[in-house]
Amino acid sequence: MPRAASQTALDSWRSRVRAAPGSTALVYFDRTLSVGETDDLSDAVAVVLKERGVGCGDVVGIALQNCPQFVLTVFALWKIGAAPLLINPMYHGEELEYLLSDSGAVGVVCDTREAEHVSATGEQVDAWSLATSSRHFQTRDDDRVLGPEPAAAHQADLVELAVRRLGERPGVIIPDPASCAFLTYTSGTTGPPKGAVNTHAAVLASASGFASVAGLDERDTVLAMAPLFHITGAVINAVVGLVSGSPLVLTERFHPEVVLDAFVEHHVTFTVAAITAYLSLAGSTRATPEVFAGVRALYSGGAPVSPATVESLERRLGHYVHNVYGMTETTSAVVAVPLGTRAPVDSASGVLSVGKAMPGVTLRVIDPDGSPLGPGGQGELEVSGPSVVPGYWRNPDATADAMPNGALRTGDGAVVDADGWVYIVDRLKDQINTSGYKVWPREVEEVLLRHDDVQQVAVVGLPDAYRGERVSAFVVTKPGSAVTDMDLIALARKYLAAYKAPREVRLVAHLPTTTSGKIQRRHLRSQNLNQQGNNMI
Repeated sequence: MPRAASQTALDSWRSRVRAAPGSTALVYFDRTLSVGETDDLSDAVAVVLKERGVGCGDVVGIALQNCPQFVLTVFALWKIGAAPLLINPMYHGEELEYLLSDSGAVGVVCDTREAEHVSATGEQVDAWSLATSSRHFQTRDDDRVLGPEPAAAHQADLVELAVRRLGERPGVIIPDPASCAFLTYTSGTTGPPKGAVNTHAAVLASASGFASVAGLDERDTVLAMAPLFHITGAVINAVVGLVSGSPLVLTERFHPEVVLDAFVEHHVTFTVAAITAYLSLAGSTRATPEVFAGVRALYSGGAPVSPATVESLERRLGHYVHNVYGMTETTSAVVAVPLGTRAPVDSASGVLSVGKAMPGVTLRVIDPDGSPLGPGGQGELEVSGPSVVPGYWRNPDATADAMPNGALRTGDGAVVDADGWVYIVDRLKDQINTSGYKVWPREVEEVLLRHDDVQQVAVVGLPDAYRGERVSAFVVTKPGSAVTDMDLIALARKYLAAYKAPREVRLVAHLPTTTSGKIQRRHLRSQNLNQQGNNMI
């Protein structure tokens, strides 16, 4: 892991370059880049970006999937003192324009497939775009790293430009640990998205702390299964691998069959991904314990995991999936299940623990007045420590509201027991009020997930003229299942008080999720439930 003198992930990377320039840094399908090659190419990209006018303190968007160009651009921006704005490549129109406008980004690096709409949007806010092809680096059919012409004919490809500038250096800049390393926007569930300022110090603290909990070092091979444009993928997949000395395996977009190939071909030992990704892998007929024979640790973050799901995955994959918890505002991981430890289940709610506080992290559970509760008390989780962001980008009011006195109020309902195990009961705003009774959706979901035919569940409160809100469940069943909505209502009534049991169950093909795997309950609330197949009681 990084030397004690390291204050940023770039410091740690430079130490790795000096110590082992010939070791493998990146693996992309059948091509590899050594540490030295990665450093040289990122220097050349930095030269190209400086020529585009990028200077210290500027923000540049990266709208790429998991490819080497993502890593090269991040390093290049850090080397010239600029900050990467992480952008979901699927963002179009107003979503993209809002991020570029609010962040003040001077440019965007994107895939050739997205170049046209990114360029058009950038023109609205005076930001240039530079395209690159995901097909670069994928083959050794020839010795060039050049690919086809980019979609926008007036733009030269990023890699093509970088290869022409190999050997040139951008000049030495040492980033201030308090400056922005990643600008990452929240999902905007409670208003417009807000830009979290993930500092260089916070990125290193999160990556180093998680690596120590998971026991990662240069003997591992890290698979970037989570998207790098999300804080989980950026920090506890990419940065963790790059600063711990591990090869980082990239597979562009997530596809279960491609990822299964990567586990075998590249001898993957470690990854972090949303539970939905693991469920997708488990759904393949090729997913057997033999495929994961070389794995040392699997972690899941971004969305709640039920005890039943963990048990099912362990039977299917041959490995226990450890929980990890974090937020955009905590620069990813702050709570994790220590490697080799099995998380306990909260007896009151049936919720599986997300772990214990990572090194340097302080947790409190507080009541609505901000007063701390003792062990076992249920309230809002508050987090403080070196990985918590100092605030939101150019938004002091939102900062003061979410981080009074520097501690982050997460909005998550939680319990911390006497042994330090953390249980996330639910988002506070998702609590259902039915006939004056309070219901946590997670508690209902955990019961429904006990059914062998149930794969995913989301429980929400929907408007009800009599009760105010009624408990409603959306359920994804396993292929070939014959379970009915009334079967599941009966199951819930067996284990829950009458007011907690869903009054309707809807069987659906899939649930809406964010890129990090979180189920978007607000989308379910907005759907019309008066369709055939619902039973309301």
